[in-house]
Amino acid sequence: MTLDKEYKLGIIGYPIGHSLSPILYETAFRELGLKGSYEIIETAPEDLINKIKYLKRNKYYGFNVTIPHKVPMTLFLSEYDEFVNLTGSVNTIKINEDSTLSGFNTDVFGFMEAIPKDIDLMGKKAAVLGTGGASRAICAGLYKKGIKKIDLYTRNAINSKKTFEVLKERFKTVELNLIQSSLMDGLNDVDILVNTTPVGMKNFSEDNSPISDKNIESLPNSALVYDIVYNPLRTALISKAIKRNLRFVTGLDMLVWQAVRAMEIYVGIKPDFKSMKIRALEEFLINSK
Repeated sequence: MTLDKEYKLGIIGYPIGHSLSPILYETAFRELGLKGSYEIIETAPEDLINKIKYLKRNKYYGFNVTIPHKVPMTLFLSEYDEFVNLTGSVNTIKINEDSTLSGFNTDVFGFMEAIPKDIDLMGKKAAVLGTGGASRAICAGLYKKGIKKIDLYTRNAINSKKTFEVLKERFKTVELNLIQSSLMDGLNDVDILVNTTPVGMKNFSEDNSPISDKNIESLPNSALVYDIVYNPLRTALISKAIKRNLRFVTGLDMLVWQAVRAMEIYVGIKPDFKSMKIRALEEFLINSK
């Protein structure tokens, strides 16, 4: 960490007008007493290469990556961490002095860190909803936590087969099953349920749950429900978990923890999780008025 250095950061993706990232990083800069800026840089897929050149040319220190660039961005890395290797996707880039790119996947860290410390998943079973890019990070996190079995639920088993094969190859010690979502018939042996789909997100089926009441009711009383959607804070799935008196984790904790880790990569010191989360909650309150 260099106090007199100005850390110029940003996030690329398409579309990303809703991102909370600027607020999180600006809070971290302030808490750490550092100079820095954070920009939303909307980047369509066909503009990715030109945007990478732009970021290098304009002396950005690094940038975050979101949908749809997390997988293709791995092609431009000169080095990468364990979690990029496990997932085949990247969300945090550091631009080195020689203009090469180092890649990190802090989504895996964020997912794991948000799980309550008293919950032991070693040898347990998970149900993961969705097989998109986010599910790769979640499966990697579950693998690192010692999960024995993962049932992957998808709306289209044929389209998800390639992702499924990649996951099977990378997580050889985990029993992986690909299941059509419409065939879900009870979750009575599941220890953790994770939603990685956008169902329940603001402006995207906001009032809907990705699974039926019947399947929620079938979860054991000890199960943890984890929704990586963070807007709204209380999704339909989380509301159902609360009604069942189940333990739950919202997407906001994962979002903040992955930003904490990314900031540590950029400046060499970990910012305060609580300060960043409180600022994010304040933003939600402001926007809800």
